[in-house]
Amino acid sequence: MQHPSALGTGRAKLTFIEFVNGLKSRRKRSKKICFTMAQWTQMKQLIPYLATQTLNELYSPSFPMDVRCYLANWIEEQRWEDFEPEKVDQKPQALTLLDQIISCLQSLAGQNPNVVEKMRLQHISRNMSMFRSQPLQLVLTVRDVLRKERELLSQASTQIPALAHISQPPAQDSMAVAHTTRDVDMLVLKVLEIQDCRQQIHQLQEELNWERQNYESIQGTIQQTHTNGMDSSMSEVTKLQNNIKQHEYNGQVIAKKRVQLLQEAVSSLEKCQSRLINRIKAWRWEQHQATIGHPFDDNLSPLQTWCEQLLGVNGKLRQEVMLAGEPIPELQEKLGRLLQTLIQSSLMVDKQPPQVIKTQSKFSTTVRYLLGEKVAPGKPVLLKAQIITEAQARNLGQLGCVPSENVGELINNTAILEHNTSSKSTCATFRNMSIKKIKRADRKGSESVTEEKFALFFTTEISITGCDIPYRIQMISVPVVVIVHGSQDNNALATIIWDCAFSEPERIPFLVPERVPWKQMCRTLNSKFMSEVGTQRCLDNYNQHFLAQKIFDKPDIAGDYSNMLVSWAQFNKEVLPGRPFTFWQWFDGVIELTKKHLKSYWSDGLIFGFIGKQHLHLILKDRPNGTFLLRFSDSEIGGITIAYVAPSENGGQKIQNIQPSTKRDLEIRSLGDRIQDIDFITHVYPDLPKNDVFRKYYTDNPLPRDTTSGYLIVSIQTKVGVEALCDSPQRSETPQDHNSSLYSMDQGNGASASPFYSLSPHNPFPSSFQLPPGPLQGVIYPDPLSNPNRHFPGPDMSQGQPIEMELEEILNRLSE
Repeated sequence: MQHPSALGTGRAKLTFIEFVNGLKSRRKRSKKICFTMAQWTQMKQLIPYLATQTLNELYSPSFPMDVRCYLANWIEEQRWEDFEPEKVDQKPQALTLLDQIISCLQSLAGQNPNVVEKMRLQHISRNMSMFRSQPLQLVLTVRDVLRKERELLSQASTQIPALAHISQPPAQDSMAVAHTTRDVDMLVLKVLEIQDCRQQIHQLQEELNWERQNYESIQGTIQQTHTNGMDSSMSEVTKLQNNIKQHEYNGQVIAKKRVQLLQEAVSSLEKCQSRLINRIKAWRWEQHQATIGHPFDDNLSPLQTWCEQLLGVNGKLRQEVMLAGEPIPELQEKLGRLLQTLIQSSLMVDKQPPQVIKTQSKFSTTVRYLLGEKVAPGKPVLLKAQIITEAQARNLGQLGCVPSENVGELINNTAILEHNTSSKSTCATFRNMSIKKIKRADRKGSESVTEEKFALFFTTEISITGCDIPYRIQMISVPVVVIVHGSQDNNALATIIWDCAFSEPERIPFLVPERVPWKQMCRTLNSKFMSEVGTQRCLDNYNQHFLAQKIFDKPDIAGDYSNMLVSWAQFNKEVLPGRPFTFWQWFDGVIELTKKHLKSYWSDGLIFGFIGKQHLHLILKDRPNGTFLLRFSDSEIGGITIAYVAPSENGGQKIQNIQPSTKRDLEIRSLGDRIQDIDFITHVYPDLPKNDVFRKYYTDNPLPRDTTSGYLIVSIQTKVGVEALCDSPQRSETPQDHNSSLYSMDQGNGASASPFYSLSPHNPFPSSFQLPPGPLQGVIYPDPLSNPNRHFPGPDMSQGQPIEMELEEILNRLSE
């Protein structure tokens, strides 16, 4: 009879048997795949092209090509890379592999009808036996042979045209998946081997019982046999005694082997589960990083399959330990601990709540249990959510208990785990949750309510089929910021961005550094910009250099900011010099404007983007009148302005900046139509006709007559400067100008970045810019206007030593 806590119900048995059958069928399929795509199959295509000396060096007498050929599939399934020369403790594993090689060769020899091949295989197996004293030497030889094969295959794909189709070694992620699958497969096969040992022991015990019964039945006739002088009965008794001793010895050997296999299997299960837990943690970390635009695969099915497999293996091993005859407490304890860890680690927040939550607003979140199919039927599993503070989250990690103090009132904070047969997932969805009120902690100094982080805490009690006791499981969400008004949204988002970008995977909740290197900040800004806008065009080094100058308030043209530290205060507490807003508020405004109104313009490279006004004057001052470019406003949150070359009153030139257009302005009239309206801007920097570049963005047609009413249709048209004064008694342009000027200069902080693009007639504004390979000092470049196919490089001011030459001197050299 099986122990009641073993996973031995009909349902659990069926699941495990189905898994083993699936494993066998998968192994059969994998053999077919190996036959067509394995490394040895590729090598057979390459061997005719290799020199004899190369082949002799590759396949030495200690590991001949015959062994590589006959045992190709088996060899490629083993983990030779785990072996190292200095690890002498690996000798037992190496000896096991050697014995398997010899056994396979002998088996092949016995089955081979060809006498010559049979003799050859027997000869090779005898030679391989010589490695018994140094088995590590053999496994390291095999490892090096496989490495050399991969190297030759890699070279062949580029050097031999006929073999260009040979596949390269799989990517690291694919290798990790293959190792995981193989580890679980080997673990299941080891469980089957343990079960086979138990069956052998049971069969030996039955035979032993039979032999002892026969022996006892003839004990009464032994004396009579001596009296009558019949030696045949004595001979039979002796035979029975020998059989009993042999069966007892065999039983002890197999029982010892079974215990050893159990210990190895539990150890392998522990290692495999440790890798699973690490992968679960990595998935949660990647989910956290997705907030700032990092790529994230949210598919939990592979992890669910992995969890279910290990749960099945754990149940079978616990059953085998209990049936071992003598108790093995250390294995029982370890298996119980592994089971508890697995059950408690399988609760995942599949769909995180919004990380900025406004009170009284509805939101949803989904929690998934990876072992949902193993939940004992009967009572529904109810999940409860509560909101906890940062301090409570820290205590939770230390004490593992439910916080007693309720800091917030949640509405609709319970949900039932439900199984979806089509997706094979078990989830609890909180659809209409809301925070009715929140209790905040005491703040220190200048701390704002938008800097306070909370989390949702999910708990439930769950029973797994085959387990005696229910388990209490819990999980917390990513940090959230609770606000009471929409005006707090931007600052709350800054807290979340900083937390997602700069926290460590195994941190104490929810610690973040106060300062980070600018290069880390650059990656975060770029990733957030691209993901929010939905573009493949990134912020190049020149954009990032200008952003560094802005956040550090350093208008110098040259400088390396990569290792300078940016503080949280510089990011979103202190306002920028001369501005009423912080760096993040300004940058987030650019993201919103670009996402909603400028995505195509930006992706097509038509927006110059981030550039300081000092630098702007330097690059435009020698351009023909009417030359213009588009840049993000330095003085408005979420504004884009047109900077252009205009004639001055004394016959010279001056740089004018048209008042920035904001989201509201572009909702009234698009950027393309505004550019079409302004006749005196004619060429996009450096010299591209604006109608050629912006034509696809024009939407205006000749005004038709409305035939139904007799009225003419009216439209809005952009007027700038004196033109607006002459044509209209009041301004048509933007309400942001509180000084009532007809046009305004977009006053910047003097920061600048190199503007030079890589231009061609077919792609005048590429989505990414190539940097020159070296510094500009002492180098004279050709004029790009005389040949637009040439690159017009600029200095890489985001890296390296400061550039000594002023930009004006560089431009003078270029003009020469």
